[in-house]
Amino acid sequence: MARKRRGGAERRTRQVRDRPTEQVGGGTAELVPDPDRPHGWTLTLDGAPQSHVDLDDPSHLDFEYQRRIGHVLDLAAPPGQPLRVMHLGGGALTLARYVAARRPRSTQQVVELDVALTAFVRRELPLPSGARIRVRAGDAREVLGRMPDDWADVVTLDVFRHARVPAHLTSAEFLADARRVMRPGGLWAANLADGSPTGAAGPPTHLRSQVATARSVFAEACVLADPAVLRGRRFGNAVLVASDAELPVEDLTRLTACDPHPGRVEHGVALAGFAAQARPVTDATAVPSPRPPADAFAT
Repeated sequence: MARKRRGGAERRTRQVRDRPTEQVGGGTAELVPDPDRPHGWTLTLDGAPQSHVDLDDPSHLDFEYQRRIGHVLDLAAPPGQPLRVMHLGGGALTLARYVAARRPRSTQQVVELDVALTAFVRRELPLPSGARIRVRAGDAREVLGRMPDDWADVVTLDVFRHARVPAHLTSAEFLADARRVMRPGGLWAANLADGSPTGAAGPPTHLRSQVATARSVFAEACVLADPAVLRGRRFGNAVLVASDAELPVEDLTRLTACDPHPGRVEHGVALAGFAAQARPVTDATAVPSPRPPADAFAT
């Protein structure tokens, strides 16, 4: 799930007003044309926005959470240097396209459970020629468990089922396996969703527990989010970043503050205070992320 920023290989013969639709494992998938970009499309599932792709410019990221994960990918190595990236969750393959455009010769593994969704996306929004992107069908945790040690420079998580992160992708055991797959100093970036469904201030308990879980597995962590989400005043996305190496907090802070929807980066003492008294999640205690409110996807 995501909030979309407005204003923001090809299938040139399609009319702009066409809205390709298909029944997939997760519901009704539809591609909605972007009125501001001739070859821009928003992928929705049962009406909930999932991803945005601009076939003319794969380096354009329209959703705020994807922009923030994009910042992490940009800072993972010097500009243009190829990366090994594992994406848990495929959607419209937006972030994989982004890496391929910004860092040619990168090797990428995408894991997507919904085979019909992948087929729909690849047919309607073909991947750029020469992109080294492999899409594996399967459960994110099961495929992760079969990956070799020290393989990835970056592992991203963007998996929602019925607009919720599945419970088995929230535990310390799951994060420990992700850490095993990451090379020393590699980066973990997860798209999470939390906040008040009513607008009344209150602690985002799921996000706090995920911070506590990441801090129990990795040496360093930070969160990129709208301050209203961090205060529990709005339901929305937050990007949790973690590593065993020092994080580029200063650069992430600058880039996040300059986003179309400016965000804040919590780190260090402030992040410890944010997650105070929250307990790490284990496989035995894991639950899905909160169900979004009914108006979460209103435009």
